[in-house]
This record gives sequence, structure tokens and C-alpha cells, in this order.
Amino acid sequence: MTMSEHGNSWATLDKDLNRISRVESATAYVSRPLVGMGIALAFIVLAGLMAAMLMGTEDLNIVVVAAAVFGAYMALNIGANDVANNMGPAVGANALTMGGAIVIAAIFESAGALLAGGDVVSTISRGIIDPAGIADPRTFVWAMMAALISSALWVNLATWIGAPVSTTHSVVGGVMGAGIVAAGLGAVNWSSMSAIAASWVISPLLGGLIAAAFLALIKSRIIYRQDKIAAARVWVPILLGIMAGAFGTYLSLKGLSKVVKIDIGTALLIGLAAGIICYAACVPLIRRQSEGMENRNKSLKLLFGLPLVFSAALLSFAHGANDVANAVGPLAAIVHAIEDGGTAAKVSIPTWVMVIGAFGISFGLFLFGPKLIRMVGSQITKLNPMRAYCVSLSAAITVIVASWLGLPVSSTHIAVGAVFGVGFFREWDHDRRARNGSHIPAEAKRIAPEERRRRKLVRRSHFLTIIAAWVITVPAAALLSGVIFLGLSRLPG
Repeated sequence: MTMSEHGNSWATLDKDLNRISRVESATAYVSRPLVGMGIALAFIVLAGLMAAMLMGTEDLNIVVVAAAVFGAYMALNIGANDVANNMGPAVGANALTMGGAIVIAAIFESAGALLAGGDVVSTISRGIIDPAGIADPRTFVWAMMAALISSALWVNLATWIGAPVSTTHSVVGGVMGAGIVAAGLGAVNWSSMSAIAASWVISPLLGGLIAAAFLALIKSRIIYRQDKIAAARVWVPILLGIMAGAFGTYLSLKGLSKVVKIDIGTALLIGLAAGIICYAACVPLIRRQSEGMENRNKSLKLLFGLPLVFSAALLSFAHGANDVANAVGPLAAIVHAIEDGGTAAKVSIPTWVMVIGAFGISFGLFLFGPKLIRMVGSQITKLNPMRAYCVSLSAAITVIVASWLGLPVSSTHIAVGAVFGVGFFREWDHDRRARNGSHIPAEAKRIAPEERRRRKLVRRSHFLTIIAAWVITVPAAALLSGVIFLGLSRLPG
């Protein structure tokens, strides 16, 4: 064989190997969703086996096994949808990588659920439907099962279309729908439902206004100043002290209150102490960190990066302590009804139920969460560390205000509302500066006014999709739950 033939054979072999490697890459890409589905299915099966080992295989206990299966499915959906609101801003601002966000969220969500996650929660039936209207334990169990299945299916659908919705509101809608079918409209506690409906509007608006207010403060006091670094040395410690105070209060209300009784006054005092300590520690730290920095916005982003990571972790801990307990509430209510034969004012959540919730959200986030994290973090509006800081701080403050007012709010609605608030403020501020002709880069000034108006800083398609999903969450989950309850109630036995 000649040298040229050797060369041609090696070239052919290289091409064949390249084709094979491309086929392998394509196969891996196509099979990636199947791997995620397989792991999720394995977790659901393990949850059912755990319930079977703990509860036995008698007729009624098989219902608990089925409830555990659907509870695990619900937990996976919480991880895929709800947790994105805590991690999305930090990832969108490039303060965290996607992998880092998933690891931190999994650790802190699980810690919040297991350490501070609702040793006791009010029975969902007591707050939304009148237990006297569902005296039969079997009917009550089917109502809770219908609520669990319908809310899980609804959150799964919302995740698939890319809409962050409230899992708590989904559960509320599911319980309401099953309760209406089981005992009529009179069984629903309409005052509680009206308060929940009011929170649809109040919580995202409040979150958006607070986030916009802090972004306006940062822009006026730091970004638009002649000496940005000198301004940052004064204001960044104050802003971080406010964040520490807000999270100290927030975690006291949402985390410590699960362990010891804490009222709003005590929580505010804890927050004040945390804020003062943080401010005192940050003054020399920020001064040292800012030495030698250039007088530009890129330098400011470095000062907000680490606090943003801490805020995302704290939000995840508080979410695990609060929302996960609510989400596994129907499963806990079913276990209680079968073990004790009735609906009590309080329902203790068994440890194994909390384990399903904690691990389920971790698996759901890892397997299916990146889609919603990217949407919240970068596809609604462009975030940097300062804007993401405003979103995280707004989420904490809004929950504190809502707790003081006694409003049931959704962390999902608050966080996404804060992202929209930041985006719409940027649009308003950009238009205002364009009219004044100040602080506009030269290349932006060359763009025609009509084109500038077209280039919105908030994607309207995402805005409309999310608002529509919020509005129909409770009625859609209620309708689905009612249909499922009718089917379950016709089962023999």
C-alpha cells in the first residue's frame, strides 16, 4: 500500500470516527430527558415502597401508599417549578452557575424542610373546607387524594409551558374543588378564599414596588454618581445591613417560628440586631474589597455577588421550611385520617412524609428545574447582581409585611412580581433618561425613537403567560380536582 493510500485510509477512518462521535452525542442529547424521567420514576416507586413498609399492606394502607406515590410526584414538581424563583435571579445575574444553584438549593431546601419544616400544620380541610361537611373519613381521604393529584398535575403542566405558579395555591384550589363536589358550595370557607384571591394581586404588586424602589435607590445613590466606588463604600454596607435585617426577620417568622413561638415584634428585633451586626462587619470589608477598583458599573457588580449567593440560600431554606410542609399537607392529612379516623384542627406531619418532600424537591430541581430557573433569571428581563439583589430583598420584605397584615401570600408570586418590577422600572428609567438626553450611550442615541420603543426591557409574552397561569391556577386545579374526586369516589370498597 502506497503512502497516499495510507493517508486516504486514515482520513476515511477519521471521518468515520467523527460520524460515530456525532451519533453518540446526538443519542446522549436525545436520551437525556429519558434519564431524568427514569430517575424521577425510581424516586416515586421508592416513596411508595417506603410507605408500604411503614404502613403495611392492608386495604386502607394501600391508599396511603398511593398517596405517598402522588406526594412524591408533587414534591418533584415543586422542585421543578417553585424553587426556580429563589435561584433564578442569582443565576440570571451570573452570581451562581446553574450547577452551583442546584446544589445550594437542594441542600438548603432539604435543610429547611427537615429542620424547621412544620412540625405541625393546620389541616388544609379546616382552613378551606368545613370538616363537618365531610364527616365520613373515606370521603375526606378521597378529597385529599384528589387535591394532591390535581395540584401535582397542574404544576407539572405549568412547568412544561414555562410558567412559574404557586404550588400552595394549586393545593388550595385542589382542596376547594374536591370539597365543593363532596359537600357543596356551603362547605367552602369563602373568607379564606377571598383572602387568598386578594393575595394574587397584592403580593406581586407589593414585591414589584419594593424591588423597583430599591433599584431606584441604588441607581440614584451609587450608579449615577460621579465617584461610584466612594458612593458604594457608603451605601453597600447599609444595603447589606438592610438585607441581613430583612432575612433575620424573615427566617424568624418562617423558620424559627416552627420551633419556638415568635411574634412579629420579636422577629423584627432579631432582624434589627442582625442588620446592625452585618452593617458593622461590612463597612471595613467593603472598603477593603473596593480598593483599586475601577470607577465603573462592572466593579459594583462584584460587591453584590457574594451577598446574592447568601440571599438565594436563605430564601431556599425559608421556602423549604414553609412551602414544602404546605405541599405535603394533603398526604399528611390522609395519613392522619386513616390512622386516627377523622379530621383534627392540627395534623402532625410524620418524618417520612417530610423526607419525601425534602428529597423530592431536590430531585425535581436537579432533573427538571433549569428550564424555569433560566426563564425567571434571564428571559423575563436582564438581571445583574444589583437588580437580583433588589428581587431577593423584596421577597423577604414582602413576606414580612404580609405576615404583619395577616395575608396568605405566595413566594412564587412575590419573587416573579419583583422581577417584573425591576424590569418595568428599567423601562421607565430608560425612557425618562432618553427624553432628558442624559446617561444614554452614544450607540443608543443613534437608534431611532420608534426602534427604542419597540425594544422593551420586559418580554411581554412571558408577562402575559405568567399572569394568565396565576389567574387560572385555583379554578383549574379546583375543576381538575372535582373531576378526579368523582372518579375516586366511585371506586369499590
